[in-house]
Amino acid sequence: MTKIDIISGFLGAGKTTFIKKMLEDVFQGEKIVLIENEFGEIGIDGGFLKDSGIEISELNSGCICCSLVGDFGKNLREVMERFHPDRILIEPSGVGKLSDVMKSVQEVEAENEVKLNGRITVVNTAKATKQMKAFGEFFNNQIAYATVVVLSRTQNVKPEQTEVVVKAIKDKNADAAIITTPWNEIDGKQIYKVIEQQKSLEEELLEEHHHDHDHDHHEEHSCCHHGHDHHHHEEHEHGQEEHEHCHHDHDHHHEHGEDCTCGCHDHHEHGHHHADEIFTSWGRETPHVFAKETIEHAMKVFCETEDYGTILRAKGMVPCEDHTWIYFDMVDGEYELRTGEADYTGRLCVIGTDIQEDKLAELFGI
Repeated sequence: MTKIDIISGFLGAGKTTFIKKMLEDVFQGEKIVLIENEFGEIGIDGGFLKDSGIEISELNSGCICCSLVGDFGKNLREVMERFHPDRILIEPSGVGKLSDVMKSVQEVEAENEVKLNGRITVVNTAKATKQMKAFGEFFNNQIAYATVVVLSRTQNVKPEQTEVVVKAIKDKNADAAIITTPWNEIDGKQIYKVIEQQKSLEEELLEEHHHDHDHDHHEEHSCCHHGHDHHHHEEHEHGQEEHEHCHHDHDHHHEHGEDCTCGCHDHHEHGHHHADEIFTSWGRETPHVFAKETIEHAMKVFCETEDYGTILRAKGMVPCEDHTWIYFDMVDGEYELRTGEADYTGRLCVIGTDIQEDKLAELFGI
């Protein structure tokens, strides 16, 4: 049986760093497939094979990395059939909804020897309050559907700020375990022990629930009532998209369309949106040779102004005039430039809201 762990988190939360820690501390000796589900026209962390939607690359420790686009469920099945891994780690896009990824996994779970295990959300403690307010529907979804929330950068903020963030998370999901210890002070095995404990608790509560209730089609929402003494993570009281939890716990397939009369839309605080309805991705593949000053100027403009829209993420690798390659990475007001290996061509990707796409090419000089 292949275990699947989903590691979600908003842009810049530290998902990739967390995954590397778990690979080094916990999953040595296992056959691992890491699936990256990118948002955007241009894949930066790995090019895409246009025909299959799967790009394969080798990582250290024998981990295989796959980038998926298109039909996520179909491509997930292909990965299963091709590699037969012990464990799959899924890293969704930072602007994706954890509930959507859960749904895709559970659809595959019904047909394959796979089991959804941990649902981990990484939260940048320094940015959490701001991001929760600005992108509540997406940020809060990642919190609401997590079994474990891992705070990053707690060592960089005052203890009072960490306490505020913890309280805000508990308001969205009272049942998730929240890990606040700085990552350099805790072994990945300790973190994963919490993830496994949460999964065991979830299974016990589900089993108890199935003993207590007769699951027929007309009681499809029985799992969501709040009359239990115990706290089931899928019986959350925050209401945000709670119908999706009900839907996933039953064998029937109830599609919640716009004409749905089950009342599910009444639970949405901001309506139900997909990432591509709210966020815009601008990307280019180009052989253009850049001056370092051009890239650095663009990063500063994104951090300090909204002349090009609200830029949440900018990432890429491009050839430089000094015959090196510039790797750039900007998240929520902070950026980094470094020298990296040559790639097959230059690539840039910008993600945000209200992006002035027509002006971006001019900014980068392409």
